[in-house]
This record gives sequence, structure tokens and C-alpha cells, in this order.
Amino acid sequence: MFRHQGKSRTFKHNLQIATFLSFVAGIVNVTGFLSIKQLTTNVTGHFALFINDLSNFEFWKGTIYFLYIFAFLLGSFTSSFLIENFRENKKLNVFVLPTIIECIILLSIALISNFIEISQPDIIACLLLFAMGLQNSFVTKISNTVVRTTHLTGLFTDLGIELSQLFFQKSYPNRKKIKRTILLRVAIILFFFAGGLLGGFLYSKIDLKLNTLIIGALILLVGLFYDDFKYRLIMTKRKYQQRKIKRLAA
Repeated sequence: MFRHQGKSRTFKHNLQIATFLSFVAGIVNVTGFLSIKQLTTNVTGHFALFINDLSNFEFWKGTIYFLYIFAFLLGSFTSSFLIENFRENKKLNVFVLPTIIECIILLSIALISNFIEISQPDIIACLLLFAMGLQNSFVTKISNTVVRTTHLTGLFTDLGIELSQLFFQKSYPNRKKIKRTILLRVAIILFFFAGGLLGGFLYSKIDLKLNTLIIGALILLVGLFYDDFKYRLIMTKRKYQQRKIKRLAA
């Protein structure tokens, strides 16, 4: 689900990575909000607060919301830059790089919180927003802008549009494609919700606090290793079959 790009990428690949990453985003979203009382997977609310502070001439107060927005933007830029920089290396799965960085950020925040009291929550917010910018950027690129996993506003908008299209068969005859897209949107929403539920449960009921982010990082790592193992297994089978055909031909 991480390796296939372009024409080789199927609906199944997009569905897999969409559910997988939206689940992680749900965990990060709730954990971030419960720990520092800030939204850490999107910037829509922060932008509104930034504009509000500027309109009230509270420029210094609005600076922090600008930093939140910039952190998400920087994460998106970094992810895209790494992907484009290493794209020509065919042996390297370029989408692994931003995913590994995201894992490192989540693990670092969780582990450091066990030894140091969080006195600067704004730094945590910026780091989480940077990580979500990374994730949203690479999943957008790998799916060719079909999938986004860190926020739901656009998803609900697209879902509403696509549901309405089902009532106009003459104008939109490709109902199979519309239904598959609707399935993708619904899956992202449900898994984001499920990740949020798990994050809230682990944070509050199990009392993991910021260690809940470790679960998100582990899920990402498991997904990477599984994807790499599956890829190597397929390549090994292909090489074995090619050798077998060559022996038979000889």
C-alpha cells in the first residue's frame, strides 16, 4: 500500500492506506487535545483564531497560531521535498522516509513526557502538527490526491456531493466509481473516529497520557514492516517462478 504508485495503484491500495493512516490520525487528534487542549491534526480552527487575534490587534498572541499553521505547512513541505528528492532511486520506497520521521516525533514526545514535565505545550502542538503535515502530504501524493487522513471537513463535503450524485444517474452514469469513492470516504471517517475512541480510552481510562502516541507510532511501524515484508515476498516468488521457467525452457 506504500509502494504502488500511478497506474499500478488500485482502489484496494488507497482503501488500505486510508484506513490505516486515518486511524493513527484519530489517535493523535484526541491525544493532542486531551494533553494540551489544542487541535493537532488540522489548522482550520487555528487560522480562525489567528485572524481573530490580528483583528483585535493582539499580534503577539496571534503569533502562536501562526506557528501552528506554519508547523503543519513545514511538515507538508518536508514530506513532499523528501519524496521528490529520492523519487529517482527506484530501489528506495520514498514514502518510508516521512513515515519514519513521523514515528520518531510521536515516540520522542511520548518518551520525553515520562521524564520531563510538559511546561511548553505549544512545542508539543507544533511537533504534532508537523507530523500530521508530513502524513497528509505523503498520503495525498501516493494516492494522487484521492486520500487525505488528518481532517474531516473536506471529507464530509466530498461525501455529501457524492451521495447527491447517486440520485442523478443520467448525469453521473458511473455509479460503481461513485460508490467506491463513497466507501473510501466513509472508511476514513469511521477509522478516524475509531482511532479517536482508542486514543481517548488509552489516555484517560488506562492513564497512558502522552504515551498513547507510542501506540500510533507502533501502528505506523507495523504497517511499514508488513508492507515491506509483503513486497519482498512477492518479489521472491516472482524470481523463483522466473528461474523455474528458465530451467524448464532449457
